[in-house]
Amino acid sequence: MTEKQKIVRRMKPLARSETMHGRFLADTSAIINRKLTSLAKKGLRGEIMIPNAAIAELENLANRGQSVGFDGLEEIAKLHHFKGIGLKFVGSRPTEHHIKYAKSGEIDALIRSLAYENKAVLITADVVQAKSAEAYGLKVLFVKTRMQKPKGRFFFFRKRF
Repeated sequence: MTEKQKIVRRMKPLARSETMHGRFLADTSAIINRKLTSLAKKGLRGEIMIPNAAIAELENLANRGQSVGFDGLEEIAKLHHFKGIGLKFVGSRPTEHHIKYAKSGEIDALIRSLAYENKAVLITADVVQAKSAEAYGLKVLFVKTRMQKPKGRFFFFRKRF
């Protein structure tokens, strides 16, 4: 089991009252993994903020022909049909600096700062993003995704006669 998988298993969810009503900010991983409509079906209500940085990431993926970009944009479009959920698009689009250093966490940092500024619970399926947000004192709704099981190691023994 990888270190990341161990951390995911230890993560505890927020209390139900904190997770079902209020102000939320979704990061790209939660959108791509289709967790927002799933949460809405389970009773999530309130304002869901979508960072423009996440929209830019989804557009980039879709423009490169990757289905996860289209899936994410479709996920956001579906949220308009849920009663009790208000959608709000917040923040600026990422700059060249953010894009250049995206793998170093610049866009994730931009999304965390939006959650902090808007006093919102961060919804994420990214364990690194969740742990970073907790380190900053943000409330996090970590939604687990199906993780691939680590491949087992097989040992072959030769029988001696």
